[in-house]
Amino acid sequence: MFERLPVLFQSAMYALRGGFLIRPLAIAVVLGIAGATLSSLEETRPEIGALVPNLLFPSHEDPGVAQVILSSIATSIMTVVSIVFAILLMTLTLASTQFSPRILVSFVRDRTTQWTLGIFLGTFSYCIASLPAARALPHAFVPVATVTGAMLLAPICVGWLIYFINHISQSISVNHIVDRIARETELVIDEFMPYPRGTFQLSARPEVHAAPDGLPILSKKSGYLRYVDIARLMTLAQTYRISVHLERRVGQFVPAGVPLARISRAERVPTDRALHLIAAFDIGPTRTLQQDVEFGVIQIVDIALRAMSPAVNDPSTAISCVDQLSRIMILWVSRMPPTSHYYAPPHVLRLYVPWMTLDGLLDTAFEQIRHYAAADIAVSLRLMRALNDIAGTTEHRDIRLKLLDRARGVLTGCTGHLQKEDLAKLQKRVALLEQAIDRMQPLAAV
Repeated sequence: MFERLPVLFQSAMYALRGGFLIRPLAIAVVLGIAGATLSSLEETRPEIGALVPNLLFPSHEDPGVAQVILSSIATSIMTVVSIVFAILLMTLTLASTQFSPRILVSFVRDRTTQWTLGIFLGTFSYCIASLPAARALPHAFVPVATVTGAMLLAPICVGWLIYFINHISQSISVNHIVDRIARETELVIDEFMPYPRGTFQLSARPEVHAAPDGLPILSKKSGYLRYVDIARLMTLAQTYRISVHLERRVGQFVPAGVPLARISRAERVPTDRALHLIAAFDIGPTRTLQQDVEFGVIQIVDIALRAMSPAVNDPSTAISCVDQLSRIMILWVSRMPPTSHYYAPPHVLRLYVPWMTLDGLLDTAFEQIRHYAAADIAVSLRLMRALNDIAGTTEHRDIRLKLLDRARGVLTGCTGHLQKEDLAKLQKRVALLEQAIDRMQPLAAV
């Protein structure tokens, strides 16, 4: 159990920092402690209450007024919290049905929503924590400064509610949704692929596969591979003097009983050591953006495909999705690919991890959209522009050739579905890409 703590902690921190638990709970606890501490401090030091002007709180001697104010604010705040939750649930339902269930992850990670819940719950905690201090027996006491603080929190909550409603009205806009997903995906690329790609010609990396006689490490549960602890696997591989070859990459589904990895020197890995290796993987029921760039791309593609369905027929939304996909792919091709081969010491392969390749990400980003946009000239033209934009940001001939293959695929797929005039526009953009590759010059805007 203890060997799984690092991966469990990593998974828990990723889940909690983007949920409705940690930040709202922390704000509520802090404000609750502030209310209890301030009222207690004010009782031991009455001069604190004397600093509050009578204009703000004239009833310095009547504890009944303080009790009414604190209880009224607490009751009103809880009513507003129920409204906020209703608005939030309505938004989540709308986004799930209209766009894609996968984008709910982005809504749950929205910090404005988390702060809204935290401030309202914190104001309620503040009032409840300070309410016992306002009493008539055994001697009358009015926590003047504490009540004044509650009176100041109340208009802050009102203003924040107005801001929250405005934020929700914007956040359900498809352009904002797609932009947020793209930004989150770019953050994963920045963390996962931090180094810029050089201008030298890329050399093909050797294909490495697990030996057929390697000891299979079977998955103990079914789910998506969400996170791989590279450092821990390297440490274990060096300690046991073995080589670990992963069979599945991050984002793929692994049924229970299927090999998750294969290792060399099976005699050095008894059952207890195999459990240590399994503990370096996080497998769960849903995909996450911890190390899975493809998941962000899939969310945007889902929105585009639903927009192009006959029931919706919204090519403008599909075009916005293609624009954001080009943004992600431009960042991807500008970075060095993630390392798959890990050596320790040099020339001794200890770990092989199959990551998403450029070909795979291009297929995920554009192939389904290309297929369903065969009869839509607007989306097809934007696909061509996206491929040209990506090609224009790289000087690598092999990458441009991959993009040219997909541009030709768009043209081939549209043949027979579009009129000659529309096909001519697509052919022009393919020709510009071909000329740029032949001459290796910057692409003209089209």
